[in-house]
Amino acid sequence: MTDIPINLAVEDDLSEAVLKEILKQSQRPFSIGTCLKRQGFGYLKKILPGINHAAKGSAYLVLTDLDNNECPVALLAEWLSYPKHPNLIFRVAVVEVEAWLLAHREAFAEFLGISVDLIPDDADSVTDPKQLLIDLTKKSRKRYLRDAIVPAKNSTAKIGKDYNGQLIQFVNQNWHAEIAKTHSRSLDRAVNAIVNFKPT
Repeated sequence: MTDIPINLAVEDDLSEAVLKEILKQSQRPFSIGTCLKRQGFGYLKKILPGINHAAKGSAYLVLTDLDNNECPVALLAEWLSYPKHPNLIFRVAVVEVEAWLLAHREAFAEFLGISVDLIPDDADSVTDPKQLLIDLTKKSRKRYLRDAIVPAKNSTAKIGKDYNGQLIQFVNQNWHAEIAKTHSRSLDRAVNAIVNFKPT
């Protein structure tokens, strides 16, 4: 099988880990090149027209969070004023990438050591996945996870000191996209786009 070269563009380290895991689990010979990322969506929005142009020569996979936007279609229309190149896979996590982690309910419950019943059945319907993830971690009996993921008291930080580190470890060791996609429509669409991708 011939390698399929692909470059990534993401908001943060956690999104990068998730995309790499989906590519790895797709059973297709993706060969990852560069990964463009700076904190937040502003950078992605700015560079997307350039990425769309670069996709003529090499495939790109872009992942952003829906956040407060109306829907993925409207988001893409706002970010890109002309047609998307077929070599550009543009995916949107609803509402944010943390929902995709929560969507593998059994694995995430086991990771935290909590009841699976505490995790919603439809991850895309959670209005603030990051906050829910932190609130669930507060219930964990694993102190090292609480210390890492939950922001310290009186801290202005929104996440704990090793939030990304612990969640990336979960993604790399326990998370399965095929199982998670049954609880997240946006993840299901992303997995299907990657599995069925044919570069031109």
